[in-house]
Amino acid sequence: MSCRQYGSKPTIAFWMLIAIGDSAMLLAAAGPAVMISILAALALVAGGFVAARALTRRSVSATRTVVRRRA
Repeated sequence: MSCRQYGSKPTIAFWMLIAIGDSAMLLAAAGPAVMISILAALALVAGGFVAARALTRRSVSATRTVVRRRA
């Protein structure tokens, strides 16, 4: 196929650059207090996502239990 798939790395990098530019314009328009509160809210959401993922992940030792018999 000659077309790129959606979600390729250059596309994601492009939209991340747009998001950074939007946040810079928001900072210039609203002021640092609003931007800091937005960043704090995003950090809380990301922290909650990481914590939920860590709690749902199983440990490796629990899944690889080896039972040995005596000869």
